[in-house]
Amino acid sequence: MRRVRRVVIMGAGGRDFHNFNTFFKENKNYEVVAFTASAQIPGIDDRKYPRSLAGKNYPKGIPIYSEQELPRIVRESDVDLVVFAYSDVSHEYVMHKASWIAGMGCDFMLMGPKATQIASRVPVVAVTAVRTGSGKSQTTRKVCAVLKAMGKKVVAIRHPMPYGELSRQGVQRFATYADLERHRCTIEEREEYEPHLDQGTIVYAGVDYKEILAAAEKEADVIVWDGGNNDFSFYKSDLTIVVADPHRPGHERRYHPGETNLRLAHVVVINKETTTDYANIEAVRASVQQVNPEAVIIDAASPITVDRPELIRGRRALVIEDGPTLTHGEMRYGAGVIAARRHGAREIVDPRPWLVGEIQDTFRQYPDIGALLPAMGYSPEQIRDMERTINACECDVVVVATPIDLRRLMKIRTPSVRVGYELEEIGRPKLEDVLADALGRLTTGRRRTGVARPPKSGVRRAARKAGPGPRRGSR
Repeated sequence: MRRVRRVVIMGAGGRDFHNFNTFFKENKNYEVVAFTASAQIPGIDDRKYPRSLAGKNYPKGIPIYSEQELPRIVRESDVDLVVFAYSDVSHEYVMHKASWIAGMGCDFMLMGPKATQIASRVPVVAVTAVRTGSGKSQTTRKVCAVLKAMGKKVVAIRHPMPYGELSRQGVQRFATYADLERHRCTIEEREEYEPHLDQGTIVYAGVDYKEILAAAEKEADVIVWDGGNNDFSFYKSDLTIVVADPHRPGHERRYHPGETNLRLAHVVVINKETTTDYANIEAVRASVQQVNPEAVIIDAASPITVDRPELIRGRRALVIEDGPTLTHGEMRYGAGVIAARRHGAREIVDPRPWLVGEIQDTFRQYPDIGALLPAMGYSPEQIRDMERTINACECDVVVVATPIDLRRLMKIRTPSVRVGYELEEIGRPKLEDVLADALGRLTTGRRRTGVARPPKSGVRRAARKAGPGPRRGSR
């Protein structure tokens, strides 16, 4: 008889657990001996995937180690297979990991949608991106608003961020700010959940996405998958909307699994078109059309607003940007820098002379961040060190360009301004056109049974009916 294959799943506290739950948990051909945690998310190693989530085949749970310990685990546990299960990394990075694993004698696996996606009883609209920081969150909020305007009850299910005690994070439901406090949410979690709550949208997240789906289906006409870290959807979707970033042309084809998202897309939103060069927009458009010629392309922008712009002019500004966008998203600037420059900041202050504690560790891990401060808050210690760093910095104004108002979580002594941004389509088609077409065919054409990917030609017909977008050179 063939022996059970021994497996390690390399992850970052999200896709790794989902791959286990959907493929390995009840599979008698495999034994998962460990998870490893990458340095992509700090402080998530040295934990255990608990028995309550691991199931009857794992009565002691499954240990989680630092990825640096992988050679020892492979040697001591006689590992046969290593599964790569984290995202927003270059294709070259993935293959270096594959070579590393092969050098240990093991097989290397990437898992795709067929083995890991779950079917829903209600329509699913998935919003994903080709890179972290492309504008997926504001696109998701726009999709939710459009669906509500159609009279639909909408529930958002967010890509996992289980950075706390896993046994308490199987299924999480967020309807109010009090729920955020009850679940001890990190800054990154708050950045994704609070804007939905401000719109009156219920959000689910956690670890067990089969149980999460079962709970969400009870109160939703439509589920919106709010993807994160440029991962592909955990659920089979009826409409897949993917956001691309012309500030990083070419990245849509050089990162994993962002390129997978691009190839799965029914609709591609090219975002941020008013803050970049026309040549970059057209380079992304040509790339999309080459890789996925059936996808509908929507042109869009994320207009930037500032609550008190007069505080910026002529002053030294410390700019705080979204953390993941600057770290593993590799952006060199964001909405905060654009706002500071647009409103006449005399200088963008480099925070590095004043870094404290764990914020120093972030800059050591990501040395190319530059003269910006990423909002890091994966733990109370990081939030404390963020506050100390901000208040030590010699500046005249703090420009807060994070999805939530950090001033509610920490005391910033320097005068501060808040930067906001929401998605705004340019010309036609618009999101309402493709959403109305997709949901119209679902409600009138058939009942849902398992996989429900609408013909892309139907979405394209809706786009043609909506009319042409902006002409070349019209921006």
